[in-house]
Amino acid sequence: MLDITKDFPGIRANDAVTLQVEKGSIHALLGENGAGKSTLMSILFGLYQPDAGKIRIRGEDVRITDPNVANRLGIGMVHQHFKLVHNFTVTENIILGLEPRKGLVLDTKRAAKRVAEISKLYGLDVDPDAKIEDITVGMQQRVEILKMLYRDAELLIFDEPTAVLTPQEIRELMQIMKRLVEEGKTILLITHKLKEIKEAADTCTVLRRGRLIGTVPVASTSEQQLAEMMVGREVNFHVDKKKAKPGEVALAIENLEVKNAKGVMGVKKLSLEVRKGEILGLCGIDGNGQTELVQALTGLAPIEGGRVLLAGRDITKLPVRKRLDLGLGHIPEDRHKHGLILDFRLDENLVVHSYGKPPFAKYGILDFEAIRKNGERLIDEFDVRSGEGPATPTRSMSGGNQQKAIVAREIDRSPEAFVVAQPTRGLDVGAIEYIHKRIVAERDKGKAILLVSLELDEILDVSDRIAVIHAGEIVGVVDAKKTDENELGLMMSGSMRKVG
Repeated sequence: MLDITKDFPGIRANDAVTLQVEKGSIHALLGENGAGKSTLMSILFGLYQPDAGKIRIRGEDVRITDPNVANRLGIGMVHQHFKLVHNFTVTENIILGLEPRKGLVLDTKRAAKRVAEISKLYGLDVDPDAKIEDITVGMQQRVEILKMLYRDAELLIFDEPTAVLTPQEIRELMQIMKRLVEEGKTILLITHKLKEIKEAADTCTVLRRGRLIGTVPVASTSEQQLAEMMVGREVNFHVDKKKAKPGEVALAIENLEVKNAKGVMGVKKLSLEVRKGEILGLCGIDGNGQTELVQALTGLAPIEGGRVLLAGRDITKLPVRKRLDLGLGHIPEDRHKHGLILDFRLDENLVVHSYGKPPFAKYGILDFEAIRKNGERLIDEFDVRSGEGPATPTRSMSGGNQQKAIVAREIDRSPEAFVVAQPTRGLDVGAIEYIHKRIVAERDKGKAILLVSLELDEILDVSDRIAVIHAGEIVGVVDAKKTDENELGLMMSGSMRKVG
């Protein structure tokens, strides 16, 4: 990709960027949220057209007008937000647009057989007949990879592939990537995670605010150097925090029972207490009841048994808005489904809980000036990058900036207890450092925080105590300073119980 430039209203996403990738290598593309990585890859995949610059594949100039042209050139892409039809099966999703026929009828049997063969060859272990809505996020990602392999892609673009995976799944994905390269494929890896770049990539290209900062060999460049290239300053990888001073119980969960999507108990007789002035980290392998627990606490899923107390008040049967009004904060796991209204403006999303109260409304009439000013203040305070400021359509923002907007809204409400799920999913090191700092600051103000994360580094670094969930039950509660990844890993797999 030579001197690629792309403009959107109010923002230059790519400014004369050159990217050269060698065959049979893993080439990482690193940059902050909104640095232009996804835009550059969307141009390569034919989703956008560049305003200037050219693309050469195997030495020949090409014009990639849409993803079908990209597919024909052997380019495939796994998007950060998966492009899957939820009520279709794995096989139906993979063959979409390439449906094999037997006469006039769809030949899904033959397709399912081929899907199973490719799945086995690369160790993806996906059931071709499972429905997308019934499988984990990690499995859905594997379906996206299978979709590319089914189309014989040679250059595979992975957009933030580990943002939604457990440590175990990340290790497996790294192995899958290395196996793909051994089979002659080439991989372009968009990521913020320096550890993964060091582990898997051969070369790394760094973008900052739409400009090319440089391309470096990974083996001879440290994580610290990569971070500085990306953010333009020194980054602190560890959370600076004083010792917690836990107070009284703010959020009490007693013998909670919640059903999962399949109607089976996903949370079983679960009890936990989160105190004021502490961060209780909850970790577990994805799909072990974390989602059901968070949804039950925040009113998004019905509670079958047990109860939830907020500052001593029973909120078990209260609707979502009432819980929020009583002092519950929620940073949701799925920012698109439960965090934002994508077709609203950014400033409207920032008052989505409080639009009916002063200063944002008077006698039931919205005060758009007050809403805009509030938007400007939070955009500035939380460094939310958006082309048109408060008026930006939320859908057009990068994933990381959408996440920052949710964090800004919830922290600004300053509730008594926070349920925080995957707060830094898809964020770069600079943004992660900032959000961790803000979460710790809320703790120091005496707030109670339940931090649910699949990132073990985050759980160990930010939490004061850590609870481990396995098969819907708490298998142990430990002091964050007195445990490590290995012990947590054993507890997460259910092979060890511990109470501390």
